[in-house]
Amino acid sequence: MAFPERFSNLPDYAFPRLRKLLDAHAPGGETISMTIGEPRHPMPDFVAPILAANIAGFGVYPPNDGTPELLTAISGWLGRRFGATIADDQIMALNGTREGLYNACIALCPETKGGKQPVVLMPNPFYQVYAVAALTCGAEPVYVPATAATGFLPDYAGLAPEILDRTTIAYICSPANPQGAVASRDYWLTLLALAEKHDFIIFADECYSEIWRSAAPVGVLDAAQNSGANPERVFSFHSLSKRSNLPGLRSGFVAGGRDGIARIRKLRSFAGAPLPLPVQRVSEAAWNDEAHVQANLALYQDKFRAADEIFAGLQGFQCPEGGFFLWLPVEDGEAAALKAWTETGVRVLPGAYLSRDANGENPGKGYIRVALVAPKEEMQRGLVKLRDCLYG
Repeated sequence: MAFPERFSNLPDYAFPRLRKLLDAHAPGGETISMTIGEPRHPMPDFVAPILAANIAGFGVYPPNDGTPELLTAISGWLGRRFGATIADDQIMALNGTREGLYNACIALCPETKGGKQPVVLMPNPFYQVYAVAALTCGAEPVYVPATAATGFLPDYAGLAPEILDRTTIAYICSPANPQGAVASRDYWLTLLALAEKHDFIIFADECYSEIWRSAAPVGVLDAAQNSGANPERVFSFHSLSKRSNLPGLRSGFVAGGRDGIARIRKLRSFAGAPLPLPVQRVSEAAWNDEAHVQANLALYQDKFRAADEIFAGLQGFQCPEGGFFLWLPVEDGEAAALKAWTETGVRVLPGAYLSRDANGENPGKGYIRVALVAPKEEMQRGLVKLRDCLYG
């Protein structure tokens, strides 16, 4: 039986790779998992009552694009949070952002550009769905280093003009997963100008925008509207997973230009799965409420301060400006993860598992990613063990 070749060079996903690395070895102490970015703070109190009140909604097919109330709630939140004016027909509800980041590429990436194979840009390291989306579309994924030398954000402007002229979509994550860097307004404006010059679309993965250290991140929609950019150049992806501690709800949205959203909605109507109606009702309440978001933010900011204290003086340590990962420098990420597991029982993710080899280098090889999602006391125990094991 023949199978397609387009995915033949995909590595194993990060977490199966981690299990292969670690599970043959006994942990060296109390198991503390700091690998996956699964929020463990309490979910909002309103979730269960709203689900219960709308349980009959599981008995009907839900609206494809999102209920009118949900679209209005999202539009209102975008206005309050970013000052962006986004109409309901510029939004589509998503089963979490991964679905949207994948399907939007299928809906909006042309088969060719200038008679050549299209290029999809992505930072390196990156959220792995970006590459799979590019391959699905027959595009060439181009992995652009996002290292300390570039402020842990990709320098797309430094690419060769022939690459940029073939580019159809550029993915960017801010706050960045895994490094925690935040795109400034100037960064967004530079990227918007580059997209206009070379005629490509920006996919801004902003799932971590509500977890930040000292200042709320600027959003791409805000930057685009204030600069007068073509609204079809920009699509922003958000989720309730991190903002509201609801990773199992699988609820997010994409917002952008009307024409592009119409195309994404059309693809969904043929080949997607809308959110169940009870999930949409919970989502309406979540986007309309900020109290639980502020409480969640306070918990993470307290964790940032704890991490600063534990790793004070460590050369190369940089606590994130946003998101909830530490991107810790080590000599070799796989060796460090194995050492931490076998000597302390702390489980972390090698940075190379989130990166690809490009131009003979893997920018994640000398790092481990550490998720700050556990309760503070457990997180502190894990960080102290890591510090003493890897840097003591």
